Amino acid sequence: MPYLCSCCGETHEGLPDIGFDQPAFAYAVPKEERSERVRLNEDYCVVDDRYYFIRAVLEIPVHDHDQTLGIGVWVSQKDENFNTYVKNPESADIGPFFGWLSTELRFGGESSLHLKTMAHFRGDGQRPYIVVELTDHPLSVAQRNGLSLDAAWAFIHEHLDLDSNHL
Repeated sequence: MPYLCSCCGETHEGLPDIGFDQPAFAYAVPKEERSERVRLNEDYCVVDDRYYFIRAVLEIPVHDHDQTLGIGVWVSQKDENFNTYVKNPESADIGPFFGWLSTELRFGGESSLHLKTMAHFRGDGQRPYIVVELTDHPLSVAQRNGLSLDAAWAFIHEHLDLDSNHL
């Protein structure tokens, strides 16, 4: 369904999913040290051989719309849970595992970095999905209650200027 965007004035078809290249923790490593200290692929990141992250999807319902707002995020994992997932990436029979949200999203004027989450594993070649802890944080509220289409597009436009890409 075409949508006239109040942010950019363009007509859009459907909501794009957005994703982030690496966890915020990896960005904190000086560029000149990243090749030695950060191991990164499309699904996993390890920093200094002791900090473990997985790439997952956080979905937010959009009011009166059949599509969700999908955000590719990174979530920390303790080493044993990380290794369980790496050894069983196609399994839905592991987890859910606790992790800290490790992607900086500007949501409702508040940082999302280090929100408590649970990673739920789906198997079948799909990335895990993330459920944010039930709190009054705007991201948690949006995941429970949804967003208007205008608010979803405002979020997308705000984050497309970051180091992001489509999933």
